[in-house]
Amino acid sequence: MNGSEQPAKAKPQIVVIGGGTGLSVMLRGLKEKALDITAIVTVADDGGSSGILRNELQIPPPGDIRNVLLALADVEPLLGKLLNYRFNNGTGLAPHSLGNLMLAAITDISGDFVSGVRELSRVLAVRGRVLPAAGQAIVLKGEMADGSIVTGESMIPKAGKAIKRVFIEPANVEPLEEAVQAIREADAILIGPGSLYTSIIPNLIVPKLAEAIVASNALKMFVCNVMTQPGETDDYSVGDHLEAIYAHIGYHLFDYVIVNNGEIPEQVQSKYAEKGAKAVHLDLEEVEKRGYKVIADKLVLFRTYLRHDADKLSHHIFQLVDNWMTRKR
Repeated sequence: MNGSEQPAKAKPQIVVIGGGTGLSVMLRGLKEKALDITAIVTVADDGGSSGILRNELQIPPPGDIRNVLLALADVEPLLGKLLNYRFNNGTGLAPHSLGNLMLAAITDISGDFVSGVRELSRVLAVRGRVLPAAGQAIVLKGEMADGSIVTGESMIPKAGKAIKRVFIEPANVEPLEEAVQAIREADAILIGPGSLYTSIIPNLIVPKLAEAIVASNALKMFVCNVMTQPGETDDYSVGDHLEAIYAHIGYHLFDYVIVNNGEIPEQVQSKYAEKGAKAVHLDLEEVEKRGYKVIADKLVLFRTYLRHDADKLSHHIFQLVDNWMTRKR
């Protein structure tokens, strides 16, 4: 290097924590930004293909991991469709996706799930890292408002009762050391979007993960869901989502809350209302009163279902991170 050359500026390190479709949609936008991404993904899923493979092969559930791998992958669209292809027929094949079966196979070949995820990441040219929250599956349980206990991530929303809290077994599960280290080194930590009690909070109650997030001086952001989830967040406002996280962790984790304030067409609201869902109300004054800074914008796209606008959402996230890094310098 001669005297006129400057060292390449390192990309800000961002840790994204969650699970489910919303996380994958957001990551498709974020991977186009100048960010070094580590995604930490829940291992509490016990429904559908993931639940079957989890029980029969004694591996962590692969579904959410598969979605995140594909969101961050640099592959031809056809390969993405292949890995997401779900068998509808065939004894033993339905309801598995090809990607889930590949993750199960590469786990067997490599000797453990974490190594399998690492190998598949390499094959798919993933931009960033994808890490399970723990190297083993965890059992999620919900204590309902009436005191009853519901076992299983897939069963909690079906109970038809208000959720008081969720907890995991084993309670002292060890997180992946790489995940803890990524949080310690992060410039920014991003949580959500996703199912509040079954995708987001399960990561935050893995003890050492929670401790690392609380101790971190990184910029901390929360992306709130656009719609409520029947059986899980019925009638929840933005403030209710934040309060549920606070009740489980005991800390106000976030500097910024990113929310949708765009109009949702009446016909779209009607479609969701048939399933018992509605737009999450932005109780702005209440949220700001608790010390959170709010970024509100029209952040949704209307297709078969409402989805976050990955480009606009990732723009806001990148701007927050970039401004944060500028202030740190």
